[in-house]
Amino acid sequence: MDAGYFSAIAALSGSAIGGLTSLAASWLSQNAQARAQQHIRNLGQRQELYRAFIEEASRLYARALESNKADIAEMVGLYAMASRMRVLSSPAVSEAADGVVRLIIDTYFEPNMTLSDIRKALASDRIDPLRTFSEACRQELVNLRML
Repeated sequence: MDAGYFSAIAALSGSAIGGLTSLAASWLSQNAQARAQQHIRNLGQRQELYRAFIEEASRLYARALESNKADIAEMVGLYAMASRMRVLSSPAVSEAADGVVRLIIDTYFEPNMTLSDIRKALASDRIDPLRTFSEACRQELVNLRML
């Protein structure tokens, strides 16, 4: 075989290998960036869901403390958020959210509290029903940021 053929084949092979290497590196880099962006979006979605749940649960809990008349439509919204957490979140977060929903419903069936009753209840966790939920959310978000 002619030496010119060897040179041409070697040059073409080198170009092909260089091109494939560049293509693979570019694909890997883009894939890693896409996964990082998706991870950031997922964190943002969870944070927004947790914030909305805390605000709505706080409002409904305050209403349950002062009244025995539950608004079913508002409770459905809270259930919807808890269901979204079952899809997006860890079992610890979804169980804590379910506990908050149960507590709010149970509170509607208890006697209404006065400001004096609330002051006495401050010493117990009963007056801070979102503590366990908030701690579970914080732990999950910390764990996800470490990935």
